[in-house]
Amino acid sequence: MSIGEGLVAGEDGALRCAWHGNLPDYLRYHDEEWGHPVDSDIRLFEKLCLEGFQSGLSWLTILRKRENFRAAFHGFDFRKLAEEDEAAAIERNLQDAGIVRHRGKIASVYNNARRAVELAEEQGSLARFFWSFEPGPDERPQVLDWATLRTLGKTPTSIRISKELKKRGWSFVGPTTVYAFMQAMGLVNDHIEGCVCRVRIDQKRAAFRRPV
Repeated sequence: MSIGEGLVAGEDGALRCAWHGNLPDYLRYHDEEWGHPVDSDIRLFEKLCLEGFQSGLSWLTILRKRENFRAAFHGFDFRKLAEEDEAAAIERNLQDAGIVRHRGKIASVYNNARRAVELAEEQGSLARFFWSFEPGPDERPQVLDWATLRTLGKTPTSIRISKELKKRGWSFVGPTTVYAFMQAMGLVNDHIEGCVCRVRIDQKRAAFRRPV
């Protein structure tokens, strides 16, 4: 059987997007998380923060430190983070070898937590805000193969979200970071054609109740 570009066969014989490299933890992330629609404000906030930390690094590096990040940042409960003594919290986290010790990115978590509280109060939830930007079929590729996926580092939708967040004072939310967030949180289904997860995610997205 010919395997299309960007696909790899797993031990179970099923074809999947190749980017996980059949590494066990990355494979679980690909199958069980990436692209599954999310409406939890805390998970949405966590992912946007972690995508900010990922900038300049690999996502696998961040994934393997994710539990350390969760411990350092109160499980990404943005309401708790917004109440912390920011200066003290930044210095504490700069001593934590289990996370990425980048002052600007750490400070961004606390800034964005305060902005998230404001946004949730204004919009009713973070989920309602982010899902209001879900791209329509006319904004999506008709066929999503590997070559097409490689052109989607940022999109008109991710640019719009990025601009809106920056206007509200968020940081480390550039359009490329935002698009990676959209892919992971299920606002789009970027499992490529032929991946066993593509149909599964389409089904989950069809059954998903968008926040209103």
